[in-house]
Amino acid sequence: MSDPRIVPANLASREDLDTVMREGGDARSCRCQWFKLARSEWQSTGREARADALAEQAACGRPDATTTSGLVAFVDDEPAGWVAVEPRVAYPRLRTARIPWAGRDEDRDDAGVWAITCFVVRKGFRGQGLAKALALAAVAHARERGATAVEGYPRVEGGTVSDLFVGSASVFAAAGMAEVSRPTPGRAVMRVEL
Repeated sequence: MSDPRIVPANLASREDLDTVMREGGDARSCRCQWFKLARSEWQSTGREARADALAEQAACGRPDATTTSGLVAFVDDEPAGWVAVEPRVAYPRLRTARIPWAGRDEDRDDAGVWAITCFVVRKGFRGQGLAKALALAAVAHARERGATAVEGYPRVEGGTVSDLFVGSASVFAAAGMAEVSRPTPGRAVMRVEL
């Protein structure tokens, strides 16, 4: 695989993002809204509404946008992957979940802490290190926008392949993160201070 070009999603088109999501397993229907919506909202929101919400949050095709909710990777100009990264406070479901809070006493409203919540890599681009490249780019993206720390929440044991949408411990370690807590036996919180 040639070196990927990874850009903020507002510099990619909605078609680019849709291409990644269509071949990303659960991403086809979730569209990175799981951590954005309360359970009742999730159940009442259809696939098309979630796709529209992601495109709006990512500010696809709006290079002048001051915020975006993630990054898109291109390999040889082909859209190949996505990572969701933004301030942790942008994820309402994280505020009330056991993950990332069990065993930690920290300000849940600290907008300086960013979270990486979702990876999507298209089938033809998997197994080539693209998730690690996306994690590195996500940390750099957060740092450039004033983040004081970046967290990820990988499944560490007992998971399935479909659980990899949150990233693996090795992907986060490659981006300089270390485990700071283990809220459940199967889930870690990994973090890097910036």
